[in-house]
Amino acid sequence: MVNLVENAKRIAVLFPGQGSQAVGMMNELAEQFDVVRQTFDEASEALGFDLWEVTQDESRLHKTEFTQPALLAASIAIWRIISPKLAEKGLEPLYLAGHSLGEYSALAASGVLSLGDAVVLVHERGKLMSQAVIGMDTQMAAVLGLEDEQVASLCEEASHNTGSVDPANFNSPGQVVVAGTQLGVSAVITAAQALGKKAVPLKVSVPSHCQLMDSASEALADLLAKTKFTIPAIPVIQNRHAKIHTSLDDIKTALAEQLSKPVQWAKTMDKLANAEIDLVIECGPGNVLSNLAKRQASSIAALPSDKLDRLEKIEAL
Repeated sequence: MVNLVENAKRIAVLFPGQGSQAVGMMNELAEQFDVVRQTFDEASEALGFDLWEVTQDESRLHKTEFTQPALLAASIAIWRIISPKLAEKGLEPLYLAGHSLGEYSALAASGVLSLGDAVVLVHERGKLMSQAVIGMDTQMAAVLGLEDEQVASLCEEASHNTGSVDPANFNSPGQVVVAGTQLGVSAVITAAQALGKKAVPLKVSVPSHCQLMDSASEALADLLAKTKFTIPAIPVIQNRHAKIHTSLDDIKTALAEQLSKPVQWAKTMDKLANAEIDLVIECGPGNVLSNLAKRQASSIAALPSDKLDRLEKIEAL
């Protein structure tokens, strides 16, 4: 049997979004690599509070305005560990991509955003998201086993009859996350179960990528307009249309729209497969994106990188 990892030549790096955080998520790597705490110190200075302490405090870590900069700093710290190792082996990534929040990590890794600007942006993004749904009962859920069009139809019917709900993440064939009001999401869950399929409520504090985020998206666009962006050093596939933008205005527009429109992750993975990528490295806590890659693109090997034993596999490439 061919070892996909050992034979990898064309690499992409993926950056995870919310849901990948865990208390103490960077402790093991921080003991071995000074760059981890250095990265968090740099981020903390920009934010005006100790971001490393956030990673040790469950109550703060799971609030979206803290989750987002903590995950971004963690991802960039790991990027700073692995990117020199890849370069030494002549394995420069051909593409970067990030799931939802992870798109900001990808842009920072590509040099579009400084780390300081990136963590400040996502901290404010988290606050805008929370403010957009103050006083609302909201929810997200993963619907499994239905076609994208079927899930979209269930959301449309529920929105018309019960409460606002939209497809939020097209994660892989047969896995679509929906987001909206609690009534709307519950109606979609019930309808999916009536079709003999599974729908799982998710533990999130804010419903991302749905029309409830329209006001947050508009406010975010104003923040993005005031932030310095630079042309990407490595192409970044953005969530909004699973496209690579080179115009700074287009990059910012896609980021703003992403907040209230669905993440096109399945199309992103299709794009990587069509580009004959043979290895994706998940650069951040957890292995959510590695598992999605294995489900969708069997020709692409996937390696997470958040533990020492996982880094050893990358070093062995």
